[in-house]
Amino acid sequence: MAKLYFSYAAMNAGKSTILLQASYNYRERGMNTMLFTSALYAEDGVGLISSRLGVSAEAELYTEETDLFARICDQHAATPISCVFVDEAQFLTAPQVWQLARVADRLGIPVMSFGLRTDFQGKLFPGSSELLAIADVLREVRTICHCGAKATMVVRQDAEGHALTIGDQVSIEKTVYVSLCRRHWEEETGRWPLAGTTHDH
Repeated sequence: MAKLYFSYAAMNAGKSTILLQASYNYRERGMNTMLFTSALYAEDGVGLISSRLGVSAEAELYTEETDLFARICDQHAATPISCVFVDEAQFLTAPQVWQLARVADRLGIPVMSFGLRTDFQGKLFPGSSELLAIADVLREVRTICHCGAKATMVVRQDAEGHALTIGDQVSIEKTVYVSLCRRHWEEETGRWPLAGTTHDH
């Protein structure tokens, strides 16, 4: 039975590289895949999934209004699809996550989604929250903090390199994000040391 997969990580963990490699593996065997990415990352109206290793592939764009089930149904009717890949899955709406679940359940097409778990304030993105709730398979893609520990959090930095603690949840400029372990995230965002204390352990 086809499944809905969610691979999550902090920034710069190689999620897009894994997605592109998996899609390539399908296509190398003569199977068709369908790739989606958020319209927030459109380049001149074109969807592109890019890896830091320099590999990229064109992708369909989705907005909050896109009916993913209908789009995939239409494409599948024209050319059978063996697997659907969704990049930047944190930007999905809750209904869109259910649309992807129906692609697996009703159309029998596996769906592999990749995205961030939490934002720079340590809060779940809506799409990630719904995926964590209903995906069949959850996979953590690991990356490391500057200290060598596993990075699970993300900070957004201003032009001077200071961590921002307020602002919109979505900022598409990737260069302003840094992945950190929970301990250093608390220090960078000013949550530690606690007010009125001087200890650091």
